[in-house]
Amino acid sequence: MSLIHRTTLTPTKLELLTDWLPRQPWYTGSGRRPELAKAGGFRLDDPLGEVGVEFMVVTDHDGAAYHVPMAYRGAPRAGAEDALIGTTEHGVLGRRWIYDGAHDPVVVAQLIALVRGEAEAQAQSVSDTPDPTVARHYAGPSGAVSGAGSVTDGPQATTDVTVDAGPAGRLVLRVTRALRPGAADDGAGDVLGHVDAPWRQPDGTGARAVLASLRKAADG
Repeated sequence: MSLIHRTTLTPTKLELLTDWLPRQPWYTGSGRRPELAKAGGFRLDDPLGEVGVEFMVVTDHDGAAYHVPMAYRGAPRAGAEDALIGTTEHGVLGRRWIYDGAHDPVVVAQLIALVRGEAEAQAQSVSDTPDPTVARHYAGPSGAVSGAGSVTDGPQATTDVTVDAGPAGRLVLRVTRALRPGAADDGAGDVLGHVDAPWRQPDGTGARAVLASLRKAADG
């Protein structure tokens, strides 16, 4: 189960995201440096206990909300330099390399497992505590799925990860980046399942939307 250390991060995750977020093609904010606030999210467990897996929702000064999956690793991941959000010093674990989770096979595999009901969402800031506010639905095939796949920027501020599902063919994990309250799956005809979760808007009201969906690939 997720173990949360009560310690320091230097720089903080929000400080790293302040530099990284405006450089992403799906960022919709204005040109000035964003003022970010953590607005929601949850964690998943790595079955091997080596990679920290977090899904964070942040809001900026324009009131926009963004979903950032992140992988925390104790060493650089070979070939993943373009997906690096930054490095930070953890008060207990030492240096950590933080990657965009859409490019990390552990994060992708566990997010697919969550969609399919094979993993349980964990509280973002409390150890060993499931998060019942995270909902999921799945009506597709079972079977092993690879966490490694090709990553492309999808439509409407999304990122698509195409993975091999063996006999089930190829699947696309679509990660929603820019969140809109109440937004549901697009292209519902080919959607096999999804995960939705809540966050707090800058005015203090609650919102929720689909953070990720799983669908058949066009050639699958």
